[in-house]
Amino acid sequence: MYDYDLLVVGSANADLVIDVERRPGAGETVLGGDLAVHPGGKGANQAVAAARLGARTALLARVGDDGHGRLLLDAQRAAGVDTASVLVGGAPTGVALITVDPSGDNSIVVSPGANGRLTPGDVRDAGALFRGARVVSTQLEIPLETVVEVVRSLAEGSRFVLNPSPPRPLPQEVLAACDPLIVNEHEAKVILGDSAGDGGAGDGGAGDGGAGDGGVGDEPADWARQLLAAGPRSVVVTLGAEGALVADATGVTRVASVKVDAVDTTGAGDAFTAALAWRLGAGATLAEAAGYAARVGAAAVTRRGAQESYPTGAEVEAL
Repeated sequence: MYDYDLLVVGSANADLVIDVERRPGAGETVLGGDLAVHPGGKGANQAVAAARLGARTALLARVGDDGHGRLLLDAQRAAGVDTASVLVGGAPTGVALITVDPSGDNSIVVSPGANGRLTPGDVRDAGALFRGARVVSTQLEIPLETVVEVVRSLAEGSRFVLNPSPPRPLPQEVLAACDPLIVNEHEAKVILGDSAGDGGAGDGGAGDGGAGDGGVGDEPADWARQLLAAGPRSVVVTLGAEGALVADATGVTRVASVKVDAVDTTGAGDAFTAALAWRLGAGATLAEAAGYAARVGAAAVTRRGAQESYPTGAEVEAL
């Protein structure tokens, strides 16, 4: 019997957002609107999204002993996430400084802060948490060596889900554990390009026969097949309004999108990943889980913000 449907290991940031008429150039000062502070970070977003859907969820992360850290912890607890393993201290809470212009374009500067201090030792110390988790999900807003330790800490029978954002070369040990690897178009191309031509991403990289052998394909189905050839057990390529592709040993399948009037896409990818991971743990096939996740992501983009936009299970069923 598992204690948790989903364990999320990842980042927790405070998003500091200012609306501006135009983004400043070098050496320039512009006036903006009132500062808005929101709980964010890909790990924290995924945990809240899963808990809202009804998943028994735990978060392993690190925040600072400061106001931003308390904001993030309060948001997790309000959603029903188990925060007993959220570590406090070591550095200020991570923050994202975001300016948004009237067209919706933004500029973002991230200070990882405490996220960069989530260590392999912290993962090893949380062994009981891993033994109690049906599915473990992570991202790349924490140190790569910590992600490697997550893979090594997986309990027998647990499933590992990775969204490699921000994208970078991945060790073969990590690629081989992914079930699935979830990427958007940009992330797919970066990972395929990093492993192209030279037989891998350097020491511990994708290795001979990696995703980029023969060059990056022109179509999303090509990316899915090439990524699958790099070692993951399964792959999901998200395509925004065009839906998603899922690939495993049985082939490549397209999952339709859900048509809605989008208001704000912030954090929608995190909601998709969390929903997919939870449904896989509940026994859904990859295509079924991706279809459900598409509905969750669609519901999220109809509201502003990230965590505050995430739907409940009942709201998804009503969509």
